[in-house]
Amino acid sequence: MLYTTPMSRMSYKSNKNVLYSCKYHVVWCPKYRRKVLVEPIDTRLKQIIEEVCQEHQFDLL
Repeated sequence: MLYTTPMSRMSYKSNKNVLYSCKYHVVWCPKYRRKVLVEPIDTRLKQIIEEVCQEHQFDLL
């Protein structure tokens, strides 16, 4: 396994029965590799992602 952060510094979440750490890496790869995340689309997409994270209490890294 390859870790980008030291294991001792990783943050875990927990509840009564579970200790976990979920991390996702999202890659946008449109057809023909066109540049679709340009102004003002990229700014609006960032806003939407931040709003969804707040609604669901996700941490955005």
